[in-house]
Amino acid sequence: MRLKEKVAIITGSAQGIGKEAALTFAQEGAKVIVCDVIEDAGRRTVKEIQERGGTALFVMCDVTRRDSVRHMVDQALREFGQIDILVNNAGILQDATLLKMTEDQWDAVINVNLKGVFNCTQAVAQIMVEQGFGKIINTSSVVGLYGNFGQTNYVATKSGIIGMTKVWAKELGRKGVNVNAVAPGFIATEMVKKMPEKILTMMKEKTPLNRLGQPRDVAHVYLFLASDESNFINGAVISVDGGVVL
Repeated sequence: MRLKEKVAIITGSAQGIGKEAALTFAQEGAKVIVCDVIEDAGRRTVKEIQERGGTALFVMCDVTRRDSVRHMVDQALREFGQIDILVNNAGILQDATLLKMTEDQWDAVINVNLKGVFNCTQAVAQIMVEQGFGKIINTSSVVGLYGNFGQTNYVATKSGIIGMTKVWAKELGRKGVNVNAVAPGFIATEMVKKMPEKILTMMKEKTPLNRLGQPRDVAHVYLFLASDESNFINGAVISVDGGVVL
């Protein structure tokens, strides 16, 4: 019960890595706000948590809209009275090469993956500062460290998240708030598993551990960073990639 009595907001937690994190955090004693734009899947995640004896609340939230984020934060405070952990997990892909990428593709990914992280963190940080405690975990990617073909917009956001993490670690650390980032590699989410077998094989061959990561591999690192075990870690970027960037 490493998160007993803690309240955690996890964005993009209706499915994939975010859902696994929500289930893991609840199992470890946290009260979880499942935050997503996909209502049906989000409510199913909450139901699953409750069936396992955990506590969770679904809040529909579009992280690109500040009013929606404010509503989500207000709901969390009304229900649980505090916010101890924020996991900025929500993200989208709209891949294209530089010469083919549209302005709409650029804007969509920047708005969710970068502005969304800013919106959520700014809304929650003041609460954590007033409490004198908080853990903020931002989801970057290994492509934010080394780039990737056809992902100008996505890489820009994931590199930007690393930069923001380091700034916020300096600004908020002295106020009792730890800010860290996680950089997943090739993770076997439902979206990834739908890719052609040839691509999946290539991903595995690029990874020294010779397998795709599982959502739980990332969720467990989120859990470590959210727990008291990581109280002296601030401004770090932890790669969860099976060694793909070695």
